[in-house]
Amino acid sequence: MRQPALQVGRPEVLIGPMRRRHLPAVMRIEHGAHPRPWTLGIFNSELAQGDARYYAVLRADGKIAGYGGLMFVADEAHITNIAIAPSARRRGLGARLLAHLAGEGTRRGCVAMTLEVRMGNLAAQQLYRNFGFVSAGTRPNYYPETGEDALIMWLYNLQSPPVQERLGALGRDR
Repeated sequence: MRQPALQVGRPEVLIGPMRRRHLPAVMRIEHGAHPRPWTLGIFNSELAQGDARYYAVLRADGKIAGYGGLMFVADEAHITNIAIAPSARRRGLGARLLAHLAGEGTRRGCVAMTLEVRMGNLAAQQLYRNFGFVSAGTRPNYYPETGEDALIMWLYNLQSPPVQERLGALGRDR
């Protein structure tokens, strides 16, 4: 029997709902990704919110390599947290995870998505712009641990065919 060819450089990626059993791996990524990481209590509280929240983990080659979450308010989705393990960055995993979160927002009837990103995180800002997010203002001193401002970004018309086509292409092609 012939073995399937391995894809070099392109990991097998699975994304699904975050469960409490995923939190040890999520916490390791959280501590490596943020100067002021969320606590285990915050993640447990978020997971207990039911349909008002959605959290997902991204597995690359069988290991949790990222996670992200949404908070739903009326017909809008707010990205509460998103991170890829430092060792797994620059492989398109952030785009796959962002596309998944946008898909969940779409599935729940959201018409827009929003987020805050550090002013100094230019790579993340470019990723969001590639998805169609636009700058909408700043939140001064939003990150108290560094005194850094946050850039507020929005993705409007989430349900529109052009946005859905772009999201699908970006989520698949990475």
